[in-house]
Amino acid sequence: MAIKPTACLALADGTVFYGQGFGATGEVVAELVFNTAMTGYQEIMTDPSYASQVVTFTFPHIGNTGVTPEDDEAEDPVASGIIVRWDPTEPSNWRATSELTDWMTRRGRIGMGRVDTRRLTRAIRQQGAPHVVLAHDPDGNFDIEALVAKAREWQGLVGLDLAKKVSCTQSYRWDEGSWEWQAGFGAATQDKPYKVVALDYGAKRNILRSLVTHGAEVTVLPATATVDEIMAHEPEGVFLSNGPGDPAATGEYAVPMIQELLRRDMPIFGICLGHQMLALALGAKTVKMGHGHHGANHPVRDNETGKVEITSMNHGFAVDAQSLPDGVVETHVSLFDGSNCGLRVADKPVFSVQYHPEAAPGPQDSMYLFRRFADSMQARRD
Repeated sequence: MAIKPTACLALADGTVFYGQGFGATGEVVAELVFNTAMTGYQEIMTDPSYASQVVTFTFPHIGNTGVTPEDDEAEDPVASGIIVRWDPTEPSNWRATSELTDWMTRRGRIGMGRVDTRRLTRAIRQQGAPHVVLAHDPDGNFDIEALVAKAREWQGLVGLDLAKKVSCTQSYRWDEGSWEWQAGFGAATQDKPYKVVALDYGAKRNILRSLVTHGAEVTVLPATATVDEIMAHEPEGVFLSNGPGDPAATGEYAVPMIQELLRRDMPIFGICLGHQMLALALGAKTVKMGHGHHGANHPVRDNETGKVEITSMNHGFAVDAQSLPDGVVETHVSLFDGSNCGLRVADKPVFSVQYHPEAAPGPQDSMYLFRRFADSMQARRD
């Protein structure tokens, strides 16, 4: 006897996938992306860069390590929901404090299992990231026509500023360093830490921890902070964080602020959306990608050293390398598709990357970027 589906995924083109729901009930409209990482599902669910996105995992065993508060990248989950091949299993991990299904129910996020995620991933790769509605009803009652209509009516991420929605609303200090075996979360490693202001477009906690571990005293400010508000903290460097949405939309208020920082020769380091914000401030353009980059196995070449880094990525927009102006050097490129993954300003202590060095899939391939930022601030002291 066939099991009645309790969840469904309706795509804007009319395609419908059925499965078994878990977590919260209800429905949500979002963009659908796939992630190829084999670990880190909790970090992905709580990464603010996944706002307004449903994530399907290509790795089938999601939930097998449970969840722990130590792995949250934000206070609450931000991704709209997840699609998995097998129903989440009972965790086998000494760090786990609860099961994924219970965690998602408590945190109000929808999940769907028993889906042919290979087929779903192929559809995304061939057609681009679709607009979808994910619905979970324990009784299995779905108005498919209405769900498809909602997916078609959704505006999508182009032109959408989501940074304001996930950013902090007031400034705060961050002093927790990276986690180490048996020691837990650390602290700053210098007697006289560098004063860093981090612009929160959707900052992951582990980025802030990595800054602290490399000698920073971090003050986090909202995405809409002005130059005067930033300079009131007397920073030695400014960090531009990751985040969701269309960089051109966020750039309407972020770009003028960054341009003023550039005129002051302030050391600047950007990651992900921060990379795109910096590129826009320098006069480049950003473009929407077909299905984006989402995973922990993306090879990136450093054009200046020839070395290849294994990186973690999560972005649906990219910097158009052809639009980079004179004086801006393309430092890194994706070996998957040749897209831009890094830049630096030739005559300023300013650089950024599209990928996430703090996620450490290499595991230490990209940590030199945090040291480079610290070195640029030390150079100003000297």
